[in-house]
Amino acid sequence: MDIEKRSAITGSISDQLGKWSLVAFGCTAAFYLIWQMMFRFNRHLRLISSFGDTRQRYFISAHGTFAWFKEHIIYAPLFRNRHNREFQLSSAINMGNLPSRVHGALTFGLIGMNVALCVVKLPYSLGSEAVVGAVISRTGTLATINLIPLMIMVGRNNPLISLLHVPFDTWNLLHRWLGRVVVLEGVAHTLAWAVSKAQTMGWSVVNEAVMGESFLWHGLMGTVALGALFVHSPSPLRHAFYETFLSLHIIFAAVCMGGLWVHLDGMPSQNYLLAAIILWIVERFIRLVTIIYRNIGSNCTTATVEALYGDAMRIHLRLARPWTVRPGQHLYLYIPAIGWWTSHPFSVAWSEQTVLNEKGLPVSSGDSFDYAKQETISLLVRRCTGLTDKLFLKALATTGLKLRAFAEGPYGSIHSMDSYGTVMLFAGGVGVTHHIPFVRHLVAGHAEGTVAARRVTLVWIIQSPEHLEWIRPWMTQILAMDRRREVLQIKLFITRPRSAKEIQSPSSTVQMFPGRPNIDTLVGMEVENQVGAMGVLVCGNGSLSDDVRQVCRRRQSGSNLDYIEESFSW
Repeated sequence: MDIEKRSAITGSISDQLGKWSLVAFGCTAAFYLIWQMMFRFNRHLRLISSFGDTRQRYFISAHGTFAWFKEHIIYAPLFRNRHNREFQLSSAINMGNLPSRVHGALTFGLIGMNVALCVVKLPYSLGSEAVVGAVISRTGTLATINLIPLMIMVGRNNPLISLLHVPFDTWNLLHRWLGRVVVLEGVAHTLAWAVSKAQTMGWSVVNEAVMGESFLWHGLMGTVALGALFVHSPSPLRHAFYETFLSLHIIFAAVCMGGLWVHLDGMPSQNYLLAAIILWIVERFIRLVTIIYRNIGSNCTTATVEALYGDAMRIHLRLARPWTVRPGQHLYLYIPAIGWWTSHPFSVAWSEQTVLNEKGLPVSSGDSFDYAKQETISLLVRRCTGLTDKLFLKALATTGLKLRAFAEGPYGSIHSMDSYGTVMLFAGGVGVTHHIPFVRHLVAGHAEGTVAARRVTLVWIIQSPEHLEWIRPWMTQILAMDRRREVLQIKLFITRPRSAKEIQSPSSTVQMFPGRPNIDTLVGMEVENQVGAMGVLVCGNGSLSDDVRQVCRRRQSGSNLDYIEESFSW
């Protein structure tokens, strides 16, 4: 068999195997879609049936087999009990966290599939030269094809987030590991070619070939850019210098794709690269159009920043155009005066519409038919480093600080608590911002008879009573809502009170306690009085999430209890 014919066959096999990798991604997504549709249908039936059933007894008991599956597979960390709590060598060095068993299985499956496709049915009988040629072809083809799911996973407008109800955090994890696979395949592709040539012709000939041929030079440029993406992406560097990391990541990715475009000129794999580039450009274009549409109109979006005790800020965004905000959603905030290029994700704590007359003055909602509406979205932000630190210092120095802003979103809201008769919300610090819209929605839904909730318990853990001021304006409105006392209980835990006199419970439905909560006791109390299915939603630091997860896992066999975690890892 001549060399050209052998190369054509090798390329055809590589292309076929690459397509099989895309089929594997598609089949996995289709399987999970069917899985999710079953649960969505079940939740819908549960919600409908709750309208005529006060106790919702049918949904309290757990299904034995599925309860075991949730305890040992779905909710289980990779090892023992640690999942969301990060490994930190110091306050400045963050080593990341451990995946769950489901995340681990997806990651190992991703790596195993690519390894298998690189080595399956290699032409060993045709000699080492044919084997090396096949490895070169397969690694190059797979590295290029994997760029397609890689671009889908990284997008904030990833359509699979809402379709599959898989959070961005999971896609971000898969993006990182698939990116590492692409880097290794690209490096293997380059080294396999270079070493095989050097063994027969010498390194000097390899060097001359690379420097003399645009095809080889641009391929090497793409590999070097992949290496740069790998080197600057480890967790300690990513967490310590995230804004710098993000800018360099975009630059190196663009250089990589530019080099590969020339390297693959005229090859079938160039079509896969084109698809990846189009996905990237379209996603960026959608984000740009959304930002412009949301924030530029007859008025522009502005941010009023208020510095609070405990290194926190309340930010009120007056939007250029009204949004429809659902519980659990977040947005990305740009403030050019503080950082032109940077944006940070923040949970939406509160939203309300103000009706304005032709003079721009508020009017009563009853007169709203012919008047414009102005949406105000409020955020609660904890001071950290970078943009939030600069913004906090500026807010301290200027009372009623008002700045031009751009809000991108809304994103998220893949979790619905409407079908649960019993809802527990655990929050640590500013994590309460994620829960406030759920509390508001469930209390209102209970009064209107549109949700299954009969018991809603908010457990908020803070360091000082002064932190209550963070959410006082919003909580005052919630406590005044119709039929609130029938459904809502609030338990506040103050971990660092100055004295016992500070710990005074305002009422039987709003209670304050010193110290940290006993999560097992709190969950146990709700299980004993459980109405319908029970949903436990947690948003806080890694330790709190892992503790709540552990308690929920232990109680799977006793009742129908779902654990939901809201987290965002970079």
